Amino acid sequence: MRPRSPITGRGLFSGTGLVITALAATVVALLVPLWSYAGGQGPAGVNVLSARTVATPYGPLSARDRDFVTKVRLAGLWELPAGELAQRKGTTPAVRAAGQHLVDGHTSLDAHVRTVATQLGLALPNEPNAQQREWLATLRTATGQDFDRAFAGLLRLAHGRVFSLVAEVRAGTQNSLVRDLADDANATVLDHIKVLEATGYVDFAQLAEDLAVPATPVPTPSEVDPGAAVPVAPSPGGTPALPPAAASPPPATSSP
Repeated sequence: MRPRSPITGRGLFSGTGLVITALAATVVALLVPLWSYAGGQGPAGVNVLSARTVATPYGPLSARDRDFVTKVRLAGLWELPAGELAQRKGTTPAVRAAGQHLVDGHTSLDAHVRTVATQLGLALPNEPNAQQREWLATLRTATGQDFDRAFAGLLRLAHGRVFSLVAEVRAGTQNSLVRDLADDANATVLDHIKVLEATGYVDFAQLAEDLAVPATPVPTPSEVDPGAAVPVAPSPGGTPALPPAAASPPPATSSP
């Protein structure tokens, strides 16, 4: 009779034991995300769905949702003053009408995004980003038909880029406040695209080339620390204070 190997035996290291161990690990791996989604508490008492998604009373709030809210705010911070410049400097009724649409649309949309940000506990920028400041500087110095062309071209490019973002967010967000904001933004952006095209100054060939070039990413508050979840806390007391509204540029910095 051949001697039995000293490592032959039963238990954890047997074939059956390894199968059971693997199955148990699989079950744990499946249950952990479900626990997190159902309300696992993070270290600061925040309902963390993932490293960059948090639970809110209005549904999960993803990193893309937060980025979208920030971009809506940034749009108003430069497009509203751009519209006011078009009202003053546009050489045709169509350009001035497009400027009026931008002012009206972003006044309303900015109020909406500020309310949403307050309800979700999100910080918002209070000035345009570097690229948007450059565009405003271009519009302030341009005159005559050069202004009309620059206004229609820059604003149509900006709206074309954000239009696809609105559609993506609206299709995928699980947050009801972000969904409502996307609906509002979609209607506003589409209206602005139409009135800008109606000026007759949009160069569609150049627009297609510009849209084919990826836009420079704009860091948002949630991207400063990609591994940190953004807390969503109710505002203390009664009605929360809103961020300041988007405003037109100071008269001293505007062209006559």
